[in-house]
Amino acid sequence: MSIKDNRREYDYATLSRDSLDRCPFAQFSLWMDQAMGAGIIDPTAMCLATVDSNGSPWQRMVLLKGVDDRGFVFYTNLGSRKASAIGGHPEVSLHFPWLQMDRQVIVGGRAHALPQSEVADYFSSRPQGSQLAAWASNQSAVIQSRAVLETQFEAVSERFSDGHIPVPDDWGGYCVVPTEFEFWQGGEKRLHDRFSYVLTDNAWKIQRLSP
Repeated sequence: MSIKDNRREYDYATLSRDSLDRCPFAQFSLWMDQAMGAGIIDPTAMCLATVDSNGSPWQRMVLLKGVDDRGFVFYTNLGSRKASAIGGHPEVSLHFPWLQMDRQVIVGGRAHALPQSEVADYFSSRPQGSQLAAWASNQSAVIQSRAVLETQFEAVSERFSDGHIPVPDDWGGYCVVPTEFEFWQGGEKRLHDRFSYVLTDNAWKIQRLSP
């Protein structure tokens, strides 16, 4: 089968205005719970889109590590390409592709750096290997080979052999404070259901969008 002929019908469910929660955070939490309950692989994986100082967009998958009435939380190396882009242009977009349920959620908003106390609390909860990797990897920097990375990992493993691994100075987190959501439910014959929530005068305005 060729790429252009690869298609299927979307018939998992429908989405109506009456079924939507008035709060987009509550609607997101409902869909996230359903995605986790459906056994979707990595339901917390989200595509983070940023724009650099030249106006060039870039995307990558990161893991959602919290969502509350502030926004969506993730963690990363502060020397990474994503952190550099956010530093100059904090407006970002998040995309949750729950394809097995014919669903996707898009979130637009502004990324704010998390306080160090919150970063430290999360870092202490990570598996030891992940903590060591945060020290070993100068994320987004060019390296000559995987052997270089493995050597750095061995070095920090020896350095912190007592088991106490502090938060690296170049590691932190962000909270994306939303100004817009879109909930998409695939529909038969490409008649998809799309609804947007836009923050207007401190209230969420809900509108149906044409597919």
